[in-house]
Amino acid sequence: MNTIPQIRPSQLAQWIETAVQYGQPILLDVREPRELQLASIQPDGVLLKAVPMGIIPTQLAELNPSQPIACLCHHGARSMQVAMFLKNQGFTHVVNIAGGIHAWSTEVDPAVPCY
Repeated sequence: MNTIPQIRPSQLAQWIETAVQYGQPILLDVREPRELQLASIQPDGVLLKAVPMGIIPTQLAELNPSQPIACLCHHGARSMQVAMFLKNQGFTHVVNIAGGIHAWSTEVDPAVPCY
């Protein structure tokens, strides 16, 4: 079974520094549009792509399998499912942001609303 590396929100900047050697890092936010309206982030050094989990399979052509991707959702469960799906599709540099945007709010930026 493929294991997906987990990083905490506080480790994202360090991940970006090492991931950039594989190309422009992507923060893949798999939450629904209404969730994005409640709370969003735009960390330095990553390209933000918001693609709801349910349409990831139809959007695979928009993603480069060799590009580094960090998956994000509300608490980390949906993003882990997407990360595993991407890994199974041949994506090579995928991580999950454990705790999701909720953990981002508590660990990195309290200005990001919890919901």
